[in-house]
Amino acid sequence: MNDQSKPERTLRLALSIAFVLFYSLTPLLAQNEAGKRSEETLENANLEGIIQYAIKNQPVIQKSLIDERITENQIRSKLADWYPQINFNYNLQHNFIVQTSIIAGNPVKLGVRNVSAAQFTLSQQIFNRDVLLANRTRADVQLQASQNTGFNKIDIAVNVSKAFYDVLATSQQIRVATEDIVRLERSLKDAGNQYKAGIADKIDYKRATISLNNTRANKKSNEEILKAKLEYLKSLMGYPAEKELRIAYDTLQMEREMMLDTLQSPDFNNRIEFQLLTTQKRLAEANLQYNKWSYLPNVSLNGAYNLNFQNNQFTDLYGRNYPNSFGLITLSLPIFQGGKRKANVNQAQWQLKRTDWDILGLKMNISSEYATALANYKGNLTNLLAQKENVDLAREVYDVIQLQYRSGIKTYLEVVTSETDLRLARINYYNALYDVLASKIDVQKALGQLNY
Repeated sequence: MNDQSKPERTLRLALSIAFVLFYSLTPLLAQNEAGKRSEETLENANLEGIIQYAIKNQPVIQKSLIDERITENQIRSKLADWYPQINFNYNLQHNFIVQTSIIAGNPVKLGVRNVSAAQFTLSQQIFNRDVLLANRTRADVQLQASQNTGFNKIDIAVNVSKAFYDVLATSQQIRVATEDIVRLERSLKDAGNQYKAGIADKIDYKRATISLNNTRANKKSNEEILKAKLEYLKSLMGYPAEKELRIAYDTLQMEREMMLDTLQSPDFNNRIEFQLLTTQKRLAEANLQYNKWSYLPNVSLNGAYNLNFQNNQFTDLYGRNYPNSFGLITLSLPIFQGGKRKANVNQAQWQLKRTDWDILGLKMNISSEYATALANYKGNLTNLLAQKENVDLAREVYDVIQLQYRSGIKTYLEVVTSETDLRLARINYYNALYDVLASKIDVQKALGQLNY
């Protein structure tokens, strides 16, 4: 008998230990899993892919989503008060000295040495302004949390887009410098050959060397700046700092996408800031009503069933029960609170009026923001068209002067000047292009057309 029960006891002990370890480690494993950040990387990512990555991995967005979950559970916690509240209480008391009272001149012990009681209680709220407020505003509170997330997504999208264009502008400067270095090395070689042949003096060779050194230094400087700009872009995206980010772009496609309808007018309802203030106003109205409800009584139903056990002998304590039960309705109404309720109502009214002024101020700011963004867009677009023409002209001038120099008609100084004009024209064109795209983002934001 003992030999058979020993393996069983060992098995039960092992299962118990495994059960305890499992439930002890599960929260830690879940916490570690929740704390892991996505290490997903992008290959040849375009702007849209980068924005979607940022929305998925940016800590600000993730915190906003967590705030939504927190808000949902806060609402559930508040609304739980609508449900019947059931409680159980138990106590066990031993009287070392039983209370004595004098009755008709004689001392009489009241009670027994051992007392035990168990109580089941039930309560139900009939009218409670806190619960009414939670029930009335739950949709707006959830909407506000969702709108905060939307606001952060739009803000991240705008910042990521501008950082993306900033990276492209610097990348294009590096590309232009690389092409210039090839031309300058060829020019330096030609100047050297002409010097050796006695056709030109050493001045042209030195000027070519100076231009080449300046271009190489400028390229190196931009390469270092590009590293910093890429790190900034990765920080906006929530991208792993140790991972390489390779971006892809199509300049011709960007040129096709830069156009915008400038005859549009802003619709306040499309702006997430306006939607947030509208939700805030509804919550302020609910808060005003909540404070007005403070003049109404709180009403609740309560009931209890009590089990009472009493006996001088502890072993016989639970041998007999002396139960009792009751039910009641409770109405509570503060009569005078020193003007507190009136002050709270006035405060809520002023807060509502302040929200109205916030809405009016936002409308004025949106109109001003749109006018400024549209003016910048038009100015940048005009500059882009001019720079595009300048590139064509500068390239034509450079090609002609280069041929004339090789024919001995023009001096090398004019070659250097034309090459510098071409390089600046190309850099200005790419900068103007990305300025147009960035200002287009500002116009779309002002119009409320960015939604994520």
